[in-house]
Amino acid sequence: MSAVEIVQIDLADRRYAIHVGAGLLNRAGDALADLVSGRKVAVVADETVAALHLPALIQSLRGVASVVHTLTVPSGESAKSMDGVADLLDRLLALGIDRRTVVIALGGGVTGDLAGFAAAIALRGLDFIQIPTTLLAQVDSSVGGKTGVNTAAGKNLVGSFHEPAGVLCDLSLLETLPRDELVAGLGEVVKCGFIADPEILRLVETTDPETLVASSPVLRELVERAIRVKIDVVVADLKEAGGSELTGAHPGREALNYGHTLAHAIERAEDYEIRHGEAVAIGCVFVAELAHRASGLSAEIVERHREAFSRVGLPTSYEGAGFEELLATMRLDKKSRGNQLRFVVLSDVGVPTVLAGPSEDDLRAAFVAMSEG
Repeated sequence: MSAVEIVQIDLADRRYAIHVGAGLLNRAGDALADLVSGRKVAVVADETVAALHLPALIQSLRGVASVVHTLTVPSGESAKSMDGVADLLDRLLALGIDRRTVVIALGGGVTGDLAGFAAAIALRGLDFIQIPTTLLAQVDSSVGGKTGVNTAAGKNLVGSFHEPAGVLCDLSLLETLPRDELVAGLGEVVKCGFIADPEILRLVETTDPETLVASSPVLRELVERAIRVKIDVVVADLKEAGGSELTGAHPGREALNYGHTLAHAIERAEDYEIRHGEAVAIGCVFVAELAHRASGLSAEIVERHREAFSRVGLPTSYEGAGFEELLATMRLDKKSRGNQLRFVVLSDVGVPTVLAGPSEDDLRAAFVAMSEG
């Protein structure tokens, strides 16, 4: 059993802990006792994760929580919809929950986003705990309080900011994660290296990617570093209010969306059949190419994007939907201002900035360069 790293997040109106270690699920009752003792708990788990890990969590919570309810939701991105959240709310309310009820999300990013959004609006707000079971969720969606669902207009366009009361990142849960899913999670990790922590890039570039498994000390360090990157940005700009309108300004919390404008458009075009981390890797290469043309990012850093993402097994080019279709979707991005597209780009490794209103010629040229690899 490894030691547990506890990372504290201090916000203006609340403080919560992120527990990182192995074997935590079996000790969840002890780790979360301050949050669930004597209270009703509703565990929301996707069908796949429920079969693997739900019994251990229930056993751990018995004798701590007053009642433990369990609710399963479908696996996959299609569950993250307005119909999905409405169904989950109906089932939560049918349990006779009260305002002291704690919602626990056990699963990947889809489960966390869906359960978190339901917790944010049920009885005008319930306490919420994240127990992410995928690498992507551990380093990204479980931290920072963004919750929401997809609509026909695009990804995550309906939701709320609802900070968790606690997060439990059990690295041993990654042992049951398919290899492709673990690799996809590395997309967000490498992204964090480019926007804030070059040591992440060094670790990726000097470690045999085949050794990055659940028990790997390097993977644990990558997880902890990526979480700290996200915490630092979130604490400074909780509700994504810090991004400036001006080209060259620091984007605040929007920095975490590096590569995401195109990534979300690709996900929609592919009907969410492409993994998020794969789309992010492609999106990061695209904005590196865009910054190279529009603001002078060096060709060496552009190539470093391709090498870092491809080294861990992620795609760096895309040959699916065409530029015009993806551009139309990107115009719906949450970072847009009126008709003006805004992108998070780099001026150097670790120095994210805002690029507002790039020319369509630069956008098209960057897309072509990314697609051609």
